[in-house]
Amino acid sequence: MPISWNEIRHNAIKFSGEWKGAKCERADSQTFWNEFFQVFGIKRRVVASFEEPARRISGTYGFIDMFWRGVLIVEQKSSGEDLGKAKAQAFNYIHDLANEGRHAEIPRYLIVSDFARVALHDLEPEEQRDLPLFDKRRGTTLEFPLADFHRYIHAFAFIPGYKQHT
Repeated sequence: MPISWNEIRHNAIKFSGEWKGAKCERADSQTFWNEFFQVFGIKRRVVASFEEPARRISGTYGFIDMFWRGVLIVEQKSSGEDLGKAKAQAFNYIHDLANEGRHAEIPRYLIVSDFARVALHDLEPEEQRDLPLFDKRRGTTLEFPLADFHRYIHAFAFIPGYKQHT
């Protein structure tokens, strides 16, 4: 059973404080995401894997920083790096999955981060279900500083399995 929102909010405040000032993707990324999932009472290794290979159209492989099949792709960057490039990289991985015929594994959510900032992209928001698939308005993005994570935890309801109702 998922933990309460009050506990999640408390965990998020603590997490943000502990990760303030983190900088290096190579040194801290996997620990950061393991602890991120713990905010919601979830063991990351139960649902998602690190460095998932995705075959590019060129035949070489790229490696998705963190992958939860059918749910989430995470691309982590070092502090101060361009989150737009991370988002483009994540979308390239979606194309790679499609080209491999792994359509059922294509996620609804993308998260990109440079430790100090987090951007959550919902590619299939409920209120846009009737729009054509490639409509330029399709999808929503929520970007915020890590220090404000506790204010936006409800956007991550899919992690502990809560359903958002409008």
